[in-house]
Amino acid sequence: MFMLNTILKNLFTGYATRLYPFKKREPFPDVKGELKLDVEKCTFCTVCQIKCPSQCIQVDRKERQWKVDPFACVYCGICEDVCPANCLYHEGFYRPAVFDKTVDFYAGPPKLAAVPAAPVAPAAEGGG
Repeated sequence: MFMLNTILKNLFTGYATRLYPFKKREPFPDVKGELKLDVEKCTFCTVCQIKCPSQCIQVDRKERQWKVDPFACVYCGICEDVCPANCLYHEGFYRPAVFDKTVDFYAGPPKLAAVPAAPVAPAAEGGG
């Protein structure tokens, strides 16, 4: 008898959950969403790679490249907090659902080679 009441109540009431992905909830304020990088500001110091607890960030100093695995990221924000160049930030939205696992690659601007200073010619002495 009690089970019949529960079945009928559940049959005629609305859904208890959202019908995701058709109905999405707006994210909470200050939510840590998808990790983004402004590679133009990056100094390739690798502090974020060292501090990342999930090791989702790999920085190659020589090639000046980044590799970020968004599926390994735990959205803690530690990398954003320790970055001295403030080139990392989290968007307010999470990554959409995907069927294939991907890794994000970022390439920084090439490192400019140091140009040696031109030798200064001695000043001509004039007698007059």
